[in-house]
Amino acid sequence: MTEEMSAREIMEEFADRTGLSSQDAAAARRYLWTDAFAVCNYLGLYEMSGSEEHLHLALALVDQVHEILGRYRDDDSRSGWISGLTDPEGRLHPTAGGLRIGKKLPERQEGEPLDAGLEWECDGQYYHYLTKWMHALCSVGRAIDNPLYSSWAAELAGRAHKAFCYNAPDNEKRMYWKMSVDLTRPQVATMGHHDPLDGLLTCLEIQQQISGQTQKNSLDLAHAINDLAEMCREVNWTTPDPLGLGGLLSDAWRLVKLQSANGEIPLPGLLDDMLDAAVVGLSICTRENSMHLPAANRLAFRELGLSVGLQAIVRIESLQAMRPDLFRKASRLTSLLEALHQYLPLREQIEQFWLASGNREVPSWTDHGDINMVMLATSLAPDGFLDV
Repeated sequence: MTEEMSAREIMEEFADRTGLSSQDAAAARRYLWTDAFAVCNYLGLYEMSGSEEHLHLALALVDQVHEILGRYRDDDSRSGWISGLTDPEGRLHPTAGGLRIGKKLPERQEGEPLDAGLEWECDGQYYHYLTKWMHALCSVGRAIDNPLYSSWAAELAGRAHKAFCYNAPDNEKRMYWKMSVDLTRPQVATMGHHDPLDGLLTCLEIQQQISGQTQKNSLDLAHAINDLAEMCREVNWTTPDPLGLGGLLSDAWRLVKLQSANGEIPLPGLLDDMLDAAVVGLSICTRENSMHLPAANRLAFRELGLSVGLQAIVRIESLQAMRPDLFRKASRLTSLLEALHQYLPLREQIEQFWLASGNREVPSWTDHGDINMVMLATSLAPDGFLDV
């Protein structure tokens, strides 16, 4: 079975099990991170096969996410769109109030003490989930040449920046990691390590896309880009976490594509810094990783995130060979890519482990079944997420 066929079967099963294929809206189960990758997967399958079915699934998933995660939960005393817009206006601007995570439990109420363990299961809004959705919307807009989707991404980027970013007492720019559903208060005040970087690249992606539209979006993200660039100065991006490493490598490929399109990116040397951090992080990860353990002691989606990111390395290598002029400011690129290349076999190791049916019967897989399925499909057929 080819990787494309495996990815297609996984994504068709995902559509059935999460209610995307159902006519019963009450049966739908939506989760923002998973659905962002799923949209990209469907777009990638559409571009590979030309199957209109996969395009329809991508567009239907966008609509369903907005209708469910753009509104308050059924068990919330509030109702309607999170943005407070009327129903017709909310459908025109579904991202104006942000989007819920889609967690099983309602958000922690104001004044309720923080339980760090339980907070993982509570609803709210994550910045790094919102940026994944912005990227998915931009991908849809590019795939079908429709500026509406990138305008929704721009609206979401502006609202998220206003809610999550703030000036600390020392006047340093900071970001909250998690906000309440209505974006009025922080739920977790610490800053995610890669959130500013993810935000910077996502806002640059959106700005680049809307600047080329005939109907130019009225929202200028220059202020957000400046703030995020300030937060990214002189940051060590190193992490031993496989999912974080995968995101760092995927973001490095995004940065390269942005540079290839216009060449004007804040923070000269950022690509070298990101790849250098990836080299260090991978050396730590492979020394201390859990990949020698049985499936029950491993988290598939985190490993598969790394597998996706590893495939960005090959893309950067290929573009460097074709367009060396793009990398004049990345002075150490060749040596960094050589150091990263040795880790490419990890991709097949991770994929083959999680393709084995027995490894998908343990609680560590079934408890996170939706996200594991989608990330496996992304790893098998990454073009939708990395290239559309």
